[in-house]
Amino acid sequence: MTATNMEDIKKRTARLSVMSTLFLTAGKLCIGIMTGTVSLISEAIHSGIDLLAAALSLLAVRATAVPPDAEHEYGHGKIETVSAAFESLLIIVAALSILREAAEKFWSPAMPEHMTWAIAAMAVSVILNGVVSHRLCNVGKATRSEALLADGMHLRADVWTSLAVLIGIVLIQLTGWPWLDPVIAVFVALAILRVGYKMCRRSFMTLTDASLPQEKEEEIGRLIMETEGVKGFHNLRTRTVGKTLLMDLHLEIDQSLPLHTAHAISDNVEHKLKQTYAPCDLTIHLDPA
Repeated sequence: MTATNMEDIKKRTARLSVMSTLFLTAGKLCIGIMTGTVSLISEAIHSGIDLLAAALSLLAVRATAVPPDAEHEYGHGKIETVSAAFESLLIIVAALSILREAAEKFWSPAMPEHMTWAIAAMAVSVILNGVVSHRLCNVGKATRSEALLADGMHLRADVWTSLAVLIGIVLIQLTGWPWLDPVIAVFVALAILRVGYKMCRRSFMTLTDASLPQEKEEEIGRLIMETEGVKGFHNLRTRTVGKTLLMDLHLEIDQSLPLHTAHAISDNVEHKLKQTYAPCDLTIHLDPA
């Protein structure tokens, strides 16, 4: 897959997320207000945050497609990470607003009306979010897009919260207990908070140039040592910028070898790592062993 095709797929997937979320937000909000169901209104608020997040993802994907320039010589990859970080904060704000709404509703419960419409809205939400989140996560992983992956994780959490709301609305209709409505909304909010925390932590680690996990660096070390002519290595450092993996290391080569041979060994290491971890930007310093 070429870089151009990859960017086109990312943009189409981001647009799909925006359109589906716009449809769900409008539907849930209208039916939630019509039925007076606080758990459905909380889901509409959640979907509204999703809509803003999906729009941010689309803008971030377009921004990161811009080639490196004089001001950003390493490219614009971290724009996606900033977008994901902002999205995680929006999720946390949405969860807190749902908790406040649920608390108010709990002290003055009222039986929602026209429950069939609410059940239909949540059923559509579960199915549509399931399909779109699966697409977003797959494309996000394949293209190493932080923004799409964050959006996909967010919608995947929506599938479970929407399913919980759907079950709750059915129980309210069967039992006639209106207090179930705000209780379900609280569980929705707590689930959203959990996703927001995970996304916030992931973005923070990337923005602070956290290294790859130890097992991944050990895997890199094994690939280096499997290259013929390599005597050892040290000072391996790794970090990510958007979808690009950056690493630098000191490669130990037999000091009796001529420069062109040592350089060829270094090229073999570079080729192997770039092939395995593409896109990858690698700097190697040669040391005599």
